[in-house]
Amino acid sequence: MENHTTLVEFTLVGFGSHPELQVFLSVLFLVLYTVTLVGNVGMITIISADSRLHTPMYFFLKNLSFLDICYSSVIAPKALLCFSMGSRAISYNGCAAQMFFFSLFGTTETFILAVMAYDRFAAICNPLRYPITMSKMACVCLVAGSYLLGCLNCSIQTGFTFSLSFCGPGKIDHFFCDVPALMQASCSDTFANEMEMLAVCGFIIVSTGLVVLISYGFIITTIMRIPSADGRRRAFSTCTTHLVAVSLFYGTILFMYAQPRALSSPDQSKVVSVFYTIVIPMLNPLIYSLRNKEVKEALRRQLTKKGVRKIRAFMRENTGI
Repeated sequence: MENHTTLVEFTLVGFGSHPELQVFLSVLFLVLYTVTLVGNVGMITIISADSRLHTPMYFFLKNLSFLDICYSSVIAPKALLCFSMGSRAISYNGCAAQMFFFSLFGTTETFILAVMAYDRFAAICNPLRYPITMSKMACVCLVAGSYLLGCLNCSIQTGFTFSLSFCGPGKIDHFFCDVPALMQASCSDTFANEMEMLAVCGFIIVSTGLVVLISYGFIITTIMRIPSADGRRRAFSTCTTHLVAVSLFYGTILFMYAQPRALSSPDQSKVVSVFYTIVIPMLNPLIYSLRNKEVKEALRRQLTKKGVRKIRAFMRENTGI
């Protein structure tokens, strides 16, 4: 029988082969992560504060912002320590927890994006039935189901991955505990794990992707039948932002998890991982706010209310009114 060292911790290599990039990466991650937190917390605050945005579309968008905060927070703080302070060690249990929660939030976001596409289909193609189809209970069930499926997938991925044997020195050629990187660090035969990841992740991406494609196929057909050019423009404007976000997210996830390990390289995986763990969560609130008239108007109303309150407070303090 082959002896395997029982590891108590792993070492995250990160971008160790490029030490000249460490300062740049530290600053980059800090800036992107800060913008991610500010943007997504701001989006949640605006939607929660403005009663006009208490609709199914913005309910899902608020959940999307919450997921972006969560899964970027699972990765960014440890990556910052790795780049700035050289703290590359991560415990065995910490690595498993990081993989579990990252897979949970990432998978849930995949389903939420599909739900958002279905929501736009229901709103544009069946507007009269929309209040019934997307009732408050239906929205809650769709979000809860997304989390449940995300939990199922992350349990499968974490269980399969940490059933492998890991030999010393336990180096993970990545800046976080991702499934492909851990399989490469294993001294076991990973063929079954690769096929499992390809099958499960491929099924999730293809099934949710089909929901998006079919929904938007019906949406485009319906929009093209609208006689008014202004009506078509308004209908398209509610969909283009979501399509941009979906394209960015699905493209990177497809590259990472729906291909055999032999077709990818560690350096490619790291670069793509930076994009979907930090860049996309930062871009989502910008995409949805800059191209969304309702969000911009809600932000203006909140700023106006705060300005009015400050003026009234100033007047009370100085005039006694």
